[in-house]
Amino acid sequence: MNAQRILAQLMQQAGAGRRGGVDVQGLVDGLTSRVSGDGASGQSSRRSGGGLNSALGGGALGLLLGSKRGRKLGGKALKYGAIAGVGMLAWKAWQGSRGGASGDAAAEGAPLEDLQGEAGEQRSLALLQAMIMAARADGHIDERERALITEQIDAIGADDELHAWMERQLSAPLDALALSRQADSPQAAREMYLTSVAVIDEENPMERAWLDQLASGLGLDENVKRSLEREAEAAARSDA
Repeated sequence: MNAQRILAQLMQQAGAGRRGGVDVQGLVDGLTSRVSGDGASGQSSRRSGGGLNSALGGGALGLLLGSKRGRKLGGKALKYGAIAGVGMLAWKAWQGSRGGASGDAAAEGAPLEDLQGEAGEQRSLALLQAMIMAARADGHIDERERALITEQIDAIGADDELHAWMERQLSAPLDALALSRQADSPQAAREMYLTSVAVIDEENPMERAWLDQLASGLGLDENVKRSLEREAEAAARSDA
């Protein structure tokens, strides 16, 4: 799979998105005919990206995170700017939660941005899975949006294996405890939680409940949770 490459591109889109919101519903409406009209040519279109690359621009992240009834990214509900530097921000949050106290940094695990090879691929898969599950937590991703999300991920270069993995994640049962087991280190747990915070709307009870279940499964204490949420809020303020 090429999860690390795809996540890196989504992070770049999140960084670019700091300059303004993405009109998600406009992307959905404008691209539905492209997806539904693929027909028998869908496989070749998926492999090449067809004309989607130019049409989608920075919209892959927008549709994935903004599929919730056409909301626009860039406000407090979707703090997607935190995704742009998730590893460093999660590390900063951990340091902040300790109030300056020293600790065994090596035991915490490396930030995403420092990982290469198989380690980077596995961390990227864990973060993509956290992102998808958080986006689905309100139950509002329908079949049309699933098709569009998959097409957009394909358009930025997903290989066949990642395509199949994405389709499974978009329909798999929501299980916060199972997801939490993907964290291979405390740093991975913090990154997964921060990614999820960036996606959810905390005013939605279903999404807040999902976030609380994930935090419990990841074993995050209250100080770390609050510090991660502050980093996400700071990202939201910088997006505004």
